[in-house]
Amino acid sequence: MAQTISYEVSLALVLLSFIFLVGDFNLNSFSLYQSKVWFLWLTFPLSLIWLASCLAETNRTPFDFSEGESELVSGFNTEYRRGGFALIFIAEYARIIFMSMLFRLIFLGGMVCRMLFYFKLVFISFVFI
Repeated sequence: MAQTISYEVSLALVLLSFIFLVGDFNLNSFSLYQSKVWFLWLTFPLSLIWLASCLAETNRTPFDFSEGESELVSGFNTEYRRGGFALIFIAEYARIIFMSMLFRLIFLGGMVCRMLFYFKLVFISFVFI
């Protein structure tokens, strides 16, 4: 439990540093400041910290602590049936899409209404999965 909370702290500190850099809480300001150069290139170590923390928050491969004990009996597959199992996995993949959208908005710039936004979003989601 302590390891999960520690990743939330690193996510908050990275986000707070970018809020100080941009000077605004509005996510559109992040896109405006990245019209010339993405924050990914300017703050590459912070982007790696953010990516690792997002992987930990979404319980992906190197950080899947919650399923480690129940791996032998297939975890969620035996504890939940149809509806509960589907809702758990829908929520898990919705978290992945949300975290990849935040990564894309903070580090890769661009406007939300453009088609390139969705290509970047799908690419970051692919990196997560």
